[in-house]
Amino acid sequence: MAAACTLVCCEEEREEDKFSNGSVKNADKLDFTFYKNTDESNPRKKSRRMLVAESGRLSYVGSNFGVGSLKCNNLCKYYVGVLNRQTMQMEVHSAQLFNMQPVIPGKSNISTLDYSACQEAVFKESVDSLIEAFGTNKQKRALTSRRLNQVGSETLHQAVAKAANSVIEQKGLEALQQEVADTESQGDVAFNMPPCNADADKPEDVYQFDDLLDPVEYGALQEAGDKMASLTPAELQKMRDDGRCMCVVKQLETLPSDEDAREKRTRCAFFLSLLLKVARQKSITRKFMQEEGCPRIIQSKLMKMFTVETFNKGMVQNMVSTTMRAKVAAYSLALLLHMGHMTANLTLLHRDLGITEARMVEVAKMMGLTLSRPARVKADDSELRDDHRLASLVLPLVKYEQLTERRKRKKMR
Repeated sequence: MAAACTLVCCEEEREEDKFSNGSVKNADKLDFTFYKNTDESNPRKKSRRMLVAESGRLSYVGSNFGVGSLKCNNLCKYYVGVLNRQTMQMEVHSAQLFNMQPVIPGKSNISTLDYSACQEAVFKESVDSLIEAFGTNKQKRALTSRRLNQVGSETLHQAVAKAANSVIEQKGLEALQQEVADTESQGDVAFNMPPCNADADKPEDVYQFDDLLDPVEYGALQEAGDKMASLTPAELQKMRDDGRCMCVVKQLETLPSDEDAREKRTRCAFFLSLLLKVARQKSITRKFMQEEGCPRIIQSKLMKMFTVETFNKGMVQNMVSTTMRAKVAAYSLALLLHMGHMTANLTLLHRDLGITEARMVEVAKMMGLTLSRPARVKADDSELRDDHRLASLVLPLVKYEQLTERRKRKKMR
């Protein structure tokens, strides 16, 4: 227990309370009220205090934050000693200094937070009043023009707000946000394409395999590739019935006999299955695919390349936006080209990714691929009769014209 400290009291002195506009004669008749901020969770607001002194003639307000606060409270600590006349012991309490400003009812009832803004507004109004009374004709014309422009600007803002509210009521906020996201994503499709070497001599070198999976990442997929190669026909049928990874199933059903080519396809099939699952997620976490044996380096690659970091509710989330889905589609298509001798099935891919066929065709055109449809064959199997669209990489790459202008309407005669 700390030892008690006894202070020797000197001769009794009395200091007058100093305020901003002079001294208060009857300080004992002032009614003091001390307020504190109720937002205890905010580290910047929980230490805010306000002191109010009310008298019969005038009220004073002081605070330890804002424009009128004293900076000395941050530089040192102040203490107040309270003397007990019976025991002649003095208790020392922590204190703060407040700059008490007078508040005139109806004129200067200004909160400390808005003090600077209101002070500037009052100054502008005073200058305008002086111009109206003593200004030149040129100054008066400028003042009238500025006030008319201010009224016109407020009318325009009201009209725009009214029109925006009517559009939101008609279409809905979510539909408008989706339209904006789609429009922005169309311009970002070319930016999210895999690295392209249009001057390459071989189709395999246009979208190089190392740009999709570098040697370190490819080596980390060895164990996962072995698991894909050991899948039983029953497990493949289960994946087929699920209907979400048909591209992977097609690749695993036609594995090559060569050992190196077989190993490469199984590793690529596992990475392709991860890309397809990422495209169907709204957000992914660090625990993504840990249960299926996804290597750590592949997790970091998926988080870094195919997600956008956002801050929500005090946490950083990795969101899969519309633009990132287009990027996943482009990398998946480039990977399928290497797995299928520079030919990929766009119909199966856009179904697995959960995007529209038009969006998938747009990505293939941005990559300069040649689009085609196989010849129709009469058969009993519905899958063979399904009209699938194929994309092939043929040199030189195809340059598609983007139709940006609308067709002109014919004039009625």
